[in-house]
Amino acid sequence: MTGVARARPVDAMSAPWLHIVGIGEEGLDGLMPATRAVVEAAEVIIGGDRHHKLSAAVQADRIAWPSPFDALIDTLHSLRGRRVVVLATGDPLWYSVGARIGRAIDPAEIAYHPQLSAFQHASARMGWSMADVAQLTVHGRPPEQMIPYIQPDQRLLILTTGAETPATIARYLSERGFGASRMTVLAAMGGANEARFDGLAQSWNHKVPAFNTLAVECIAGSDAQVLSTVPGLPDEAFVGDGTMTKQEVRAITLAKLMPMRGAVLWDLGCGSGSVAIEWMRAAPEAQAIGVEPRAERRSFAAANALALGTPKLELRAGMSEDHVDDLPVPDAVFLGGGISRTIIERSFEALRPHGRLVANAVTLESEAILMQAAKDMGGDLVRLQVARAEPVGGMTGWRAAMPVTQFSLRKGG
Repeated sequence: MTGVARARPVDAMSAPWLHIVGIGEEGLDGLMPATRAVVEAAEVIIGGDRHHKLSAAVQADRIAWPSPFDALIDTLHSLRGRRVVVLATGDPLWYSVGARIGRAIDPAEIAYHPQLSAFQHASARMGWSMADVAQLTVHGRPPEQMIPYIQPDQRLLILTTGAETPATIARYLSERGFGASRMTVLAAMGGANEARFDGLAQSWNHKVPAFNTLAVECIAGSDAQVLSTVPGLPDEAFVGDGTMTKQEVRAITLAKLMPMRGAVLWDLGCGSGSVAIEWMRAAPEAQAIGVEPRAERRSFAAANALALGTPKLELRAGMSEDHVDDLPVPDAVFLGGGISRTIIERSFEALRPHGRLVANAVTLESEAILMQAAKDMGGDLVRLQVARAEPVGGMTGWRAAMPVTQFSLRKGG
């Protein structure tokens, strides 16, 4: 009997029906024998055009990456019961599709078959120890995400979005005083058409293949902008109207908020975005949502987010009370303006277990609210004051900034 293969029921305790296979430029010849047998036995193969070309010798139903990409999960669910192979580049669990699929389908139903990743190939070509190199991706993501990693003597391996990405990153480096940084583009690694392009950021003009990996050795010039990912950036790193959480207070505030990988921050009354941006710079994949009623300040926050490498900062217009019920569940909440007892209580209630709330006040009215909240809810109440040395005539004296009253509270597990 011929025709379309019929779906077969799959015992939950049987072998995985979904195989996610990493494939390189060598195609089928580069796969381990057992992995190649899995691909050759597939009824359905899903992948990009490049993946289908690399496995063209296998007879199977072919499906291209769906658009939008999230539709892939629905497609996979509809194929349960057939022998399905998803082809990815290199290691499917390293900045690749495998992790996304594994969050939506029971891992017991999936078998992963890794190949050498682009990072491993690039490290070997450059002679760099992977343990000493930052491994980043801007593939399908805003390239500004790499900006926080521009630091003296840092080595970067970057999965790019396309042929134009190296030139974009060269511009970021040059604008920040790192124009002497050495850049290498590696393409088609491991294949017959492997290519390499070397140059400096300040004079980069290569035309490179669309599918490439970028290696950067950051070299700081005398005018380099050197910024740490540890919270407490100088105030002048941000554009704004002067109304912002100042450097030293910001560092203490973020220490209390405790940025963590993938954690979500609500920055209510975010102003120019300084706290939200430093939260995102401090931990991988950290997310922040800033709520700010003034359009000009939201504009400042958006500009700061791009310049400082946190393009995924989400900004919402309006008052904090209007958004508390429709924001993602937070791991931390910062109240930098518009403080009320109601917003403190609603924000604290919304926190995940072990969540952190921090509120800063500079007016007597807001301070009174925080003092009463501390009395009723517990937590820590501290007063912070910073003084800077400034000229006084021909001498030098201390000029004190406005004191800040800080209330912080942690939620139980």
